[in-house]
Amino acid sequence: MTRRPERPPDVLLTCRFMRRAVCPGSYDPVTNGHLDIIERAAGLFDEVVVAVLVNKKKQSLFGVEERLEMLREVTSQWPNVVVDSWHGLLVDYCREQGISSIVKGLRAVSDCEYELQMAQMNQRLSGVETLFMFTKPENSFLASSLVKEVATYGGDVSNLLPAKIERRLLDRLSEQN
Repeated sequence: MTRRPERPPDVLLTCRFMRRAVCPGSYDPVTNGHLDIIERAAGLFDEVVVAVLVNKKKQSLFGVEERLEMLREVTSQWPNVVVDSWHGLLVDYCREQGISSIVKGLRAVSDCEYELQMAQMNQRLSGVETLFMFTKPENSFLASSLVKEVATYGGDVSNLLPAKIERRLLDRLSEQN
């Protein structure tokens, strides 16, 4: 039986393919549902980029820099998660950053049709693959827009997002009144 030559650990590290993925979204604000998907993706990939995408169709409560700051704060416990922003096509970001996988969270079957179209378009444009993760049942109804609406009318959103984010959301909403 022939043995393979021993390689020093630093050579093995430089030869190893780094598995990178992006978790895109508006994150306005980041919810426990988002964090569930980010944490699970971080367990599967060497690096996960949480990309705040600027969506001209959505009216944002928080500016891009504020969302980046909030995301950095609540993802700091995962050393392989980085936060970035992008304006334009997600596949262009992936190409520029050398990322071959997109991770998207699905809350319900109703999300599937739209996300399937996007995944197929992204794959056709660039070869980037999309991986879908269903959220945990306790997060299946969560959407940032719904959390904002509930908070606007005084509803309790404390179990839907991190405490630091809840505080910022309530402060922002009180500034608007």
